[in-house]
Amino acid sequence: MTKTTAIPCWLACFSFALCLGSGCTTPLFRQQSPESSVEDQLSSTSTLISHVAHPYGLGYIKLEAVSMATGLAGTGEDPPPSPQRAALMDEMKRRDIENPNEVLARPETSLVLVRGYLRPGIQAGDRFDIEVRTSSRSQTTSLRGGNLLETRMSETAVLGDQLRTGHIMAVANGAILVDPTADSPQETALATKGRVLGGGIVTKSRNLGLILDHDRQSIRLSQKLGKAINKRFHTFIEGQKKGVATPKTDEFVELVLHPRYKDNVGRYMRVVRNIAIDESASQQLERLQLLTTQLLEPVTSATAALRLEAIGGEAAVEVLNEGLQSDDTEVRFYSAEALAYLDETEAVETLTQIIREEPAFRVNSLAALSAMDDGAAYDNLRTLLSVKSSETRYGAFRAITSMAPQDSFTHGEDMRGMFSYHVLDVSGPPMIHATSSHRPEIVMFGKQHELKLPLVLDAGPNILVNGLTGGDIKISQFRGATQQRTVANDVEAVIRAVVELGGTYPDVVQMLQQAKESGALSSRFRVNALPEGGREFLRDELKLASN
Repeated sequence: MTKTTAIPCWLACFSFALCLGSGCTTPLFRQQSPESSVEDQLSSTSTLISHVAHPYGLGYIKLEAVSMATGLAGTGEDPPPSPQRAALMDEMKRRDIENPNEVLARPETSLVLVRGYLRPGIQAGDRFDIEVRTSSRSQTTSLRGGNLLETRMSETAVLGDQLRTGHIMAVANGAILVDPTADSPQETALATKGRVLGGGIVTKSRNLGLILDHDRQSIRLSQKLGKAINKRFHTFIEGQKKGVATPKTDEFVELVLHPRYKDNVGRYMRVVRNIAIDESASQQLERLQLLTTQLLEPVTSATAALRLEAIGGEAAVEVLNEGLQSDDTEVRFYSAEALAYLDETEAVETLTQIIREEPAFRVNSLAALSAMDDGAAYDNLRTLLSVKSSETRYGAFRAITSMAPQDSFTHGEDMRGMFSYHVLDVSGPPMIHATSSHRPEIVMFGKQHELKLPLVLDAGPNILVNGLTGGDIKISQFRGATQQRTVANDVEAVIRAVVELGGTYPDVVQMLQQAKESGALSSRFRVNALPEGGREFLRDELKLASN
């Protein structure tokens, strides 16, 4: 039995790296991530890194900019004088745009405010989502069909009447995705905000590290931390095997993100902080015995599993395998999760079962399977593409693309650089999935998706999809000289025709949304159907009491 209070919305941003649970005050519920409140129950004679240092680089950095949306269908405005307009004028002059005042006055353009967040551990060249909106005094009525002009982004503040910016950390541009429901009279405000999926490109990597507590700072301890971490973790940098930790000063140890944790930076830092410093063989044996007991108790299982993962090696794997035999769901999950990050095949069947049966642990289980370099993990994720649950199917798809980006079964087709298009030959209920975060993509679960006639659909402001007569569908583009395509009654054929006529990803999503709402699309249509983080887990003993 699970309970969730999260309500998905079109502009919500989901990510496996942000799938930490939210807790509950009753002792019969626990968070999906171990907390320090059980520290006194897990004491030993060993000193852990968390006892002497705290993490650096786990916050999000907000980047902002003032820019311009172009290509609007006469819904823009000439913005009034403001610090934002002055900043945009300066940027346009820097780009040698002729007659910038005339350009801003056109109804096809609008001043927009741009915002994005750099996640922990993000590297130069990585992409992130961009939020776009009009200013509070703007008379622009809609951003639908617009494109964001290439924009330089930095940390920003308004001081006096001037916009002050820091170092450029990213650039952004691309088609603006507006909520498909924004055309309704009740939701007009939604038309003046949108997203550019994966539209930001990082120009400066973010560092991770550890800062030694003020009363613990010393070169000697900093080096000890680096040695302990590098004994547990290494990676390959420019073809050379190197430890992930580099002591920089008496107070700072820099960390390279280990590839296995690329989608779960928070877990990586928690594992690192649970590594022991200068632990003798006898101390580790004593701690393993303590952790064995704690792993089998639901209240301490999460932290015990994390600390066993930090130890690694055969001894830790042996203890975690004992946890897989437990009758308690929580114990089995935390044991399997840690084993997955140790790339142990024994984790696969347990995590797959939990994905199917326990929504509270689904998002973490999918993330753990995606981190494995294991054929069994891949095979089991393939089986989940055909189940009934929409979030499980798309979650499994995302896990496979993270595990094996070039996998031929899930690898998509590039649709003119605007979005990726994936057709999966799987069983299960026909489903079409679109995203409003992370990356623009359409995923077809199953090959056959037809539309019910008659129909009339909009694909953005300039393309009309008309299926009123006969068995075919006519797609017409009205910007400039009218162009038309006639295709069979098949969703894939319609999508391809829309793109061929210049339609963007937001145009395709709008069309699919309208088709579903009008009853023309019989297949399931889902947006951002990822498993939700923060679901509360009802412990096995409470389930028995409630039956």
